[in-house]
Amino acid sequence: MTIIFIGDIHQQWHSVERGLASLDPLPQAAVLLGDIQCERPLDDLAAPLLDRGIDVHWIFGNHDNDGGPEMWANLVEPDRNPRTTQGALHARVVEIAGVRIAGLGGTFRPRIWEPPEPPRLHRRAQLPEDLAGLNWGEEHIAALIHSLGATAIWPEDYEYLATQRADILVTHEAPRSHPSGNAALDALARAMGAGLIVHGHHHVCYRAVAPDGLRAMGVAAAWGATIGGDWLWPGEAPRHLGNLISGWSLEADAMTQ
Repeated sequence: MTIIFIGDIHQQWHSVERGLASLDPLPQAAVLLGDIQCERPLDDLAAPLLDRGIDVHWIFGNHDNDGGPEMWANLVEPDRNPRTTQGALHARVVEIAGVRIAGLGGTFRPRIWEPPEPPRLHRRAQLPEDLAGLNWGEEHIAALIHSLGATAIWPEDYEYLATQRADILVTHEAPRSHPSGNAALDALARAMGAGLIVHGHHHVCYRAVAPDGLRAMGVAAAWGATIGGDWLWPGEAPRHLGNLISGWSLEADAMTQ
């Protein structure tokens, strides 16, 4: 209960409020797994956590730019979010309640990188030149630069994290423990020495383990979970996990929700 993870909120803060009201004791910190979709500044939306003295940490998801630059600014702009800006985890390792947690927001996008294929681009600075040949208006190209620059997984961030050490890797995109996940995230966790990957994106609750002991946990939309994989409260009805592949198996004492 020291740290809790909250799946893709998608503006369903009522589920978070209801869940927090049932907790005793309260956690020290919460980690939001992306797809928050901030129609107002995150500082305002996260009041159910902040006002209870719970530190808020977060990564972004693929839908956090759906409302364009304004929605994105409501999540990342420091002037709008003096209380939660320091909680940004993307491309960082932060010690939270004695646990080293690394964050990688966004999803793989073919225009940038979709492993196992090699990256098309490595750095955000390459994007304007790469898009310059499109027969699009300047406004549309600018919107695509913003979208890809904001919510794609970029090799430059992945490669930096691979040089760091962490206990837990928090991602929006799923590792290969999920049937639609990507093994590049398994590899990143192993390179960092992380024993656990926690992800959102697919709106499913499960716990799985790889043959080498690497663990993964998916948290469904607006659900709350502990590091140990206890489901603290329900959110949106979870989706079906499907059959695990690539050597991953459900933990013996875990049940999907």
